[in-house]
Amino acid sequence: MLKTILCLLLLTSSWMSAQAASPPTNSASLVLILENSTMPFKTAKATLIVGPLTRTNGVYAGDFKVKVFPYFFRSDRGRLAINVPDTDLAALCQGKTVVVTGTSTSTKTGIVRHIEITATPKDRNHGNISLWFMAGDHKLIFTPAYHFADQTTASVSAPPPPLIISLH
Repeated sequence: MLKTILCLLLLTSSWMSAQAASPPTNSASLVLILENSTMPFKTAKATLIVGPLTRTNGVYAGDFKVKVFPYFFRSDRGRLAINVPDTDLAALCQGKTVVVTGTSTSTKTGIVRHIEITATPKDRNHGNISLWFMAGDHKLIFTPAYHFADQTTASVSAPPPPLIISLH
């Protein structure tokens, strides 16, 4: 009888502590949101706009666009794919800076560009990235803030599908 009571007390305390603990956030299932970012040129400015990026098989993917003002004909759009292995995602969530790569594929021209990305976290779900790629002879560098969001929040506040720039 004493063993039964002790077992019930142990199970009850374990159950209560499990109920009190908040469920862990699984960053792998969250949507990655990049804020809009602008890069100035001598006679123009390029703005990178990225839609919500969802993760599948270690790759965050989504639409993007680059608007060039006043040279609107240089604007472009396409798909962005950022390779984020589980180990890098775990390191990012632990507050460590990570360097990853990806590609952008223009739907306008079909050009595939290599992208280098350095993510520097502020906390588990927020931080800044430095993203750069070559467009012709120009090195484009954008430094947007990022945050993780759940899928329902991201779909409600998602910007329209973006486009990317092609400077040749």
